Amino acid sequence: MLKINNNFAKLPANYLFVEIANRVKKYQDSHPDAEIIKLGIGDVTRPLPKAVVDAMKRAADEMGNASSFRGYGPEAGYLFLKEAIAKNDFQSRGVDISPDEIFVSDGAKSDTGSIGDILGIDNVVAVCDPVYPVYVDTNVMAGRAGEYIEGKGFSKIVYMPCRKENHFLPELPTQQVDMIYLCFPNNPTGMGIDRENLKKWVDYALDNQSLILYDAAYEAFITDPDMPHSIFEIEGAKKCAIEFRSFSKTAGFTGVRCAYSVIPKELVFDGVSLNKLWDRRQSTKMNGVSYPVQRAAEAVYSEEGKRGVRENIEYYQNNAKIMLDGLAKAGFEVYGGTNSPYVWMKVPDGLTSWEFFDLLLEKANVVGTPGSGFGSCGEGYFRLTTFNTKENTQKAVERIVKTFAK
Repeated sequence: MLKINNNFAKLPANYLFVEIANRVKKYQDSHPDAEIIKLGIGDVTRPLPKAVVDAMKRAADEMGNASSFRGYGPEAGYLFLKEAIAKNDFQSRGVDISPDEIFVSDGAKSDTGSIGDILGIDNVVAVCDPVYPVYVDTNVMAGRAGEYIEGKGFSKIVYMPCRKENHFLPELPTQQVDMIYLCFPNNPTGMGIDRENLKKWVDYALDNQSLILYDAAYEAFITDPDMPHSIFEIEGAKKCAIEFRSFSKTAGFTGVRCAYSVIPKELVFDGVSLNKLWDRRQSTKMNGVSYPVQRAAEAVYSEEGKRGVRENIEYYQNNAKIMLDGLAKAGFEVYGGTNSPYVWMKVPDGLTSWEFFDLLLEKANVVGTPGSGFGSCGEGYFRLTTFNTKENTQKAVERIVKTFAK
């Protein structure tokens, strides 16, 4: 008889954002006239920069011409895009990353979820708490997480608490861990990390022969000059880290799908190159990202593309300021937002984060994300995204203040 992967049965019934969508749909069905403002899932609202759209159109036209038509492309990405990434995202910051260390994919979510394919099942995994659910869920699926213990999480995962008292930054593990997931600027807390603190993690990984899985999907929102945009700005990181990047929030590609991972050739464990392992995995399990999408991503690095991207980022940064100023003035505790598209707010006393979610939806018609959905240390907090329109952001803040301010 067929057997299933029983690790999947250990997961919650729904992925966090599916659960939120289901609750919103249920409310919307029973209140069809409600004007719901969604600040939950991190989906962008600004249109793609014109240079990006024009490049995609030209590439689509090429696909309709016999002389310029392309079929399967290189699984790891076309050289034109990888060269643009290496030059603009790394070499311009003094980081020596070569095109053959870059692997283009359909999303950082996919890559952070799939990277475990090339890593041993017995590795001890460490994650921040609160944490982006994909890091935990995919290790549960793989069998690294152990059993779920109510109120504590999975038995084999090392949780690194990120609380107000430690500025929502994790502390170095006191036990040996092998795979360390870090995300900065952080999802969900919106907090960034400076060079000094990030160097502590690189030094720890080098000393303990650990691997840092570094999610830098929100680096474009960094404004603090002391915060690195890449972990590879830290000496030694190329021997202990993989970095994940995304065009989703940077250039509005949430519906287009393009990202990349950086796996340095220096990254060798037990005599085996992780660069070569990932190349083997990707060439087996995917056929790459479409040519028109990669041409669109290349256009992000054109002068016109950079201007368009910066305008969109600044728009969302202004939304963050509206949110932070409005909520703080009304007496709410708020964090993040200055180097990130996420605002992390403390829920009113006496409410759990899911109770606040339900009340906010019912009384203010505003959707956010309950902090407990990101882990036990997220209880009592709530994530709001800045990716809606300026008008909706202002309206949402006014509704929250009117409904819950003391």
